[in-house]
Amino acid sequence: MEEEVLASIEASSARRWTGIGMLATVGALVIYVAMASPPQFGWQIFLIVVGGGAFWQAHRMWHSTQDRIELTQSELRTGSGQVICKVEDVETVDRGVFAFKPSNGFIIKTRTAGAFDWFPGLWWRIGRRVGIGGVTAAAETKFMSEMMSAMLAQKG
Repeated sequence: MEEEVLASIEASSARRWTGIGMLATVGALVIYVAMASPPQFGWQIFLIVVGGGAFWQAHRMWHSTQDRIELTQSELRTGSGQVICKVEDVETVDRGVFAFKPSNGFIIKTRTAGAFDWFPGLWWRIGRRVGIGGVTAAAETKFMSEMMSAMLAQKG
């Protein structure tokens, strides 16, 4: 039997389109500058690569923000079933002003390191740190971070 979902986070369509539109606009403008008034050849190649990178990020954000994040009693996972981290593995949850965290989000420090994962606009993982947020609503991420903090306090 599947566990009950205590909290969930997903990107609203307005936030998704805004984030994707901004990245695509940056890509288009940078490539336009590279073609309309070409600088030295090396810089032109650099600008084209940066513009292509912005389009690639917009594409990645489009696919990643179609998913959602769910918190259960035992794990933090995506709606498609990918486990982000186990609740028992969480060491700290930080949503402070000076935390290195995504926009409208929070950072989780785990006891064990995990593989690098990056889903722009939704979540990322580098070693023992997991960032949740991006183009998500601040109220949803705050609720989830408070739920996780309460679960940590209750366990230990």
